[in-house]
Amino acid sequence: MTMRRTTRNVMPPTRYELRIKGRLSPDVREDFEEFDLSEAPVETIMLGDVVDEAHLHGVLARLQAFGLQVVSLRSLPE
Repeated sequence: MTMRRTTRNVMPPTRYELRIKGRLSPDVREDFEEFDLSEAPVETIMLGDVVDEAHLHGVLARLQAFGLQVVSLRSLPE
């Protein structure tokens, strides 16, 4: 039996900015180490590359599991 290998078009990661209500605890910050984190007066800003839609959904699920509110989400121009 010959197994066929399927080839998917691999797209480059997309840079995203996520704004999260409030400040992230050190434990939560550690869980999102793939993102650059900075603080604004009432929110935390997360900047990072997201490789595909599944990765984005995973990030959002992790934020939800921590009980965090996403204020905004946007992809950044290249």
